[in-house]
Amino acid sequence: MSAEKLRVAVATEGERGLEDTVSDVFGRANTFTIIDLDEEVKNITVLQNKVKSYKHGAGPLVVKTLADSEVNVVIAKEFGPGVSSLLDQYDIATFTVKHGISVKEALKLYKENPSA
Repeated sequence: MSAEKLRVAVATEGERGLEDTVSDVFGRANTFTIIDLDEEVKNITVLQNKVKSYKHGAGPLVVKTLADSEVNVVIAKEFGPGVSSLLDQYDIATFTVKHGISVKEALKLYKENPSA
């Protein structure tokens, strides 16, 4: 990974920061763990997903929230076509990982191969 500063959002299940688990869903994830990175982790914030219980439209609202939070990269198990298109419009990169791994492990995988 370059020395470029990044803000990474990981769809997560709880509030345990780097020790939390990657959620099996994106738009309805319980939380998003936001990590500021340059060469190392600089700051960690956990955002509650206030729209996780919406019957429709949770994904686009989450994308807007993450864009407003100046996120550059989103890590999740999967992204639907609508969400992927919106993330592209906001110039937010996506990175997929297996559900259930830790945020720390997901970041490690991303840093090893950000274009995967």
